[in-house]
Amino acid sequence: MSGGSGPGSSVTSEEDAAAPDRVSDDGADAGTDGGAGAESSGEEPGGGAELTEAQAELAAQRELRSRIEQRKAEKSEPIAAGGKLSGTAADLLAAVRAVESGAKPSGTFFEASAAPRKPAPTSVAAPDRPRVPAPEPARQQVDPGTVSAVLEVLVSGGAPEGLAARVAGVLGEQAADALREDPWRLLAVPGVQPEQADGFARALLGPECRPDDGRRAAALVGWLLERAALRGHTALESGAVRTALAGRSVPDPDEAVQQAVAEGAVLVFQDGVDAVGEPEEAGEAEGADEHEAPEAGEAAGPQEPVPVLLGLDRYALAEESLADGLARLVKTVQPASWEDAAGAAGTPSAAELIRAAAGHGLVAHTGGEAARAEPAALVEAARGLGLRAVAAAHGENGRRRLGTGAVTVQGLLSGTEGPGRDEDGTLAVDLLAVLDAPQLDVETAAVLVESLPDGCRLVLSGDPGVLWSAGAGRVFADVLAARVCPVVASRTPDPGPLGELVSGIGIGELNRVEAPGREVVIIPVRDAGEAVHRTVQLVADSVPRAIGVPSAETQVITVGHGGSAGTRALNAALKERLNPGPGRFGGFDPADRVAYTAAPGRTLTGTVVSAEAEGLRIDCEGTAVLVPKELVESTLRHGWAITAHQAAGMRWPAVVVVLPGDAAQGLSRPWVYTAFSRGERHLSVVHGVEQVLPRAVAEIPSEDRTTRLRPLLESLLAPGEAADA
Repeated sequence: MSGGSGPGSSVTSEEDAAAPDRVSDDGADAGTDGGAGAESSGEEPGGGAELTEAQAELAAQRELRSRIEQRKAEKSEPIAAGGKLSGTAADLLAAVRAVESGAKPSGTFFEASAAPRKPAPTSVAAPDRPRVPAPEPARQQVDPGTVSAVLEVLVSGGAPEGLAARVAGVLGEQAADALREDPWRLLAVPGVQPEQADGFARALLGPECRPDDGRRAAALVGWLLERAALRGHTALESGAVRTALAGRSVPDPDEAVQQAVAEGAVLVFQDGVDAVGEPEEAGEAEGADEHEAPEAGEAAGPQEPVPVLLGLDRYALAEESLADGLARLVKTVQPASWEDAAGAAGTPSAAELIRAAAGHGLVAHTGGEAARAEPAALVEAARGLGLRAVAAAHGENGRRRLGTGAVTVQGLLSGTEGPGRDEDGTLAVDLLAVLDAPQLDVETAAVLVESLPDGCRLVLSGDPGVLWSAGAGRVFADVLAARVCPVVASRTPDPGPLGELVSGIGIGELNRVEAPGREVVIIPVRDAGEAVHRTVQLVADSVPRAIGVPSAETQVITVGHGGSAGTRALNAALKERLNPGPGRFGGFDPADRVAYTAAPGRTLTGTVVSAEAEGLRIDCEGTAVLVPKELVESTLRHGWAITAHQAAGMRWPAVVVVLPGDAAQGLSRPWVYTAFSRGERHLSVVHGVEQVLPRAVAEIPSEDRTTRLRPLLESLLAPGEAADA
């Protein structure tokens, strides 16, 4: 798509980690889209006696983490799945450096310092594992006395008084003492930068404050890993951490890493070390069924060195729990034959999916919007066989597109939707199909899988071309890459010019498509001001008049929140045209379209209904939601225009994608693919990036994320083993 006005061209995409959706002109924007930031810390919001759905889900996640930590603490050996190192900090650092430099084989230190990884059991019978309980009734409020004590310390250190409640919430009842003991603990509060923590420490410690302070080093290592999680990483290579520490004026990055590991601030992993140098078995079992997971025997040549990774315990526990849970499902399923149901399926792809699910506890399914009918058909077939089968989507918009009986992942976990839980705390399901699987972050996926009973069948379905989850991890991509379960690739294409355009983008081609019904329209613009003007014109007049889609059903998507044509500028112009008003309720008026960040990484679109003493009442896809007044500023934005990350998992009858000239650096193939595929009937592209668009589609794939799930799965389930279970 170069600058012409003809229909059909393509856009480039940007990966989660580098997206301007995350990196905006202020820290609050990253929190709204990305899962943790200045506005949204990821903690359960308080302030209301009634438990919200987001609070319930977060409460369940906290309880799961607590139980996993307790289970692992009771073991006398190091974490088997993660290879956590032990010994003195000095020995640890020396061994890590020796492995990275090639002076020692990659397995040497781990053989001496860590217990061997436990092999996956050949059969699993009633394993002793934590069960996810029903959510807690409500979160306790932070003690006012704690807040007052923290406020006193903050004031003495010159920090903003407004941080007091957040610091108390993050550091707990002993927050004031903790800050006096270690001022750099302030970095644990989302939104606080190292420069601010350094200034706070200088004010409290005086001449004793030094750049080489071990407390500073440990805090910076944790902060770097938290920042990496905002970009989707669950771990970082140790060399990258040392380089980043040097950029933060840490005199001895090696010692800083040593200090952080010794204090338990971070964990060390080398997950693939067991496989290095071991020859793989060749050959295939004769008579394997058509859904057998692919063998890894084709790998040849020298193995790549296994990197040494540093990670935070919350993501380590989540990935290990998720890997263990997926292996449990694979090994406890009772294979069956559902040939009659497969024969009655409407399409060959649906029949193939039914057969795969009949014989396996874990199945991956890939495809576009039209392919969503296949897991829906599977669920219906399973219900016809007497099974408790449920289809779950990422959000309310996706649930609505699935039809009656579908639920959202969050609603299923909180108990507000779906069949509820059995007496042992697991979900009362025999088969669960999760659509929009690329939007699953590792912590949500861990909670979900731990909630499933033994023998349950899990189908992860989604479009691998879209942007990954806003939270840390790349669960769906790692499951596909591990090749430990059957993968059913749908042969049902998305129809029409929009389907043809998006299919081309998925393989790196931005093609012109014939659009006789004006399904795709390109509007070239010279600058950001013209982009805003033409966008308002399209939403308010052109699309309703020429396409027949009203303004209320047309969604604007742009690259980021800031900038002259970001969501803030576009929403201001669209509000002035479509629903002018003084914004008397926290900047909002009745009938304003809004984007509500119900929980980090999950956005709901809706409309303001009214204002009440407790907060703003909004209508999200037919569901009434009350946003507490103290959370309006941090969780609610105007929603005529949103980012592609916010739009992932949702679709609208018409979409206007805005690409001003300053958006060029944020474009990538996944970004373009996601934005262009959100329209059901019509796509308008306000195009101001010229040749950057086709270049991004062709040359800028997903930016990789460092995660541990794939090697963990490969260590528990060898490729091909899933089909033999």
